[in-house]
Amino acid sequence: QVQVVESGGGLVQAGGSLRLSCAASGRTFSSCTLGWFRQAPGKEREFVAAIWCSVGATYYADSMKGRFTMSRDNAKNTVYLQMNNLQPEVTALYYCALRGRATTQYRVGAEYDYWGQGTQVTVAS
Repeated sequence: QVQVVESGGGLVQAGGSLRLSCAASGRTFSSCTLGWFRQAPGKEREFVAAIWCSVGATYYADSMKGRFTMSRDNAKNTVYLQMNNLQPEVTALYYCALRGRATTQYRVGAEYDYWGQGTQVTVAS
């Protein structure tokens, strides 16, 4: 069974940084899309960023551009979300999701086939 596992969350002070990791395993794909989503208490889940696995092209929600950076490590079959200058409003549960093919609908959660358990990011005020 395909598994998606996030890690790297934690509690940081405002202005701090975190690097979230997402590792997918259990099956190989000729192409895929890996996306990051987040859900804050009392709010809807929202798209953060995505990457086309085979070519490494990255895409960001408008509000995330210039704020978070997605990257990949092919040797480790892992993608990352670098989060710098964190502020309290980004506090949320961050999810990694996998679709077993490339898609242009990477902003839509329903497009993804597998989801991780989430990793909590909390920024102290």
